[in-house]
Amino acid sequence: MPDRATPVFVTTVASPIGPLTLMGRHGHLTHLVMEDQAHATEAPADSVEDATAFAEVADQLAAYFAGERRTFEVPMTLGGTDFQRRVWAELSAIPYGETISYGELARRVGNPKASRAVGLANGRNPIAVIIPCHRVVAADGSLGGYGGGRDRKVHLLELERATRG
Repeated sequence: MPDRATPVFVTTVASPIGPLTLMGRHGHLTHLVMEDQAHATEAPADSVEDATAFAEVADQLAAYFAGERRTFEVPMTLGGTDFQRRVWAELSAIPYGETISYGELARRVGNPKASRAVGLANGRNPIAVIIPCHRVVAADGSLGGYGGGRDRKVHLLELERATRG
C-alpha cells in the first residue's frame, strides 16, 4: 500500500537519451521514467517537484553518461512481485558493457523455462538505466525489445562498449 503521508518527490534531469524523471519517497528512488517509455509510471497528482530531491542520483547519471561511472550507489525501494524483484536483482549483476540473453537471465533467476516471464519482468523494470535492463538481448544476439525504445537501447549499449576499457 502506498505511503500517502509522505509525498512523492519528482526531479527531471536532462540526459543524452532525453529527459529522465526520477521519483521516490524518503530519499529512495522508486522510478526512473524515460519520455514515451512503455509501462511508464506517472507521478501522482499530489507529487512535489523538487530539483534537489535526487541531486546525487542526477550526478551519478551524469557521470554514467559521460563514461565516468559504471555502477550506481542509489538507495532504491522497489515494488513488484518477488519474481520481478529477483529478475531486477539479476539485471543489476550484469557487468557494465556486457549483455546476456533472456534465456540466460531466466537460468540466473532459477527458472530456465521462464524466458517470456523474464522478458515481461524486464519490461516492467521501474528504474531503467540504473537497473540495466538494456543489457538483455535476444538469444541470437539481436537487440530484442526495450521499453525506452530501440534507439535508447542502442545508445546505452554503445556508450558502455566504448567506455568499458
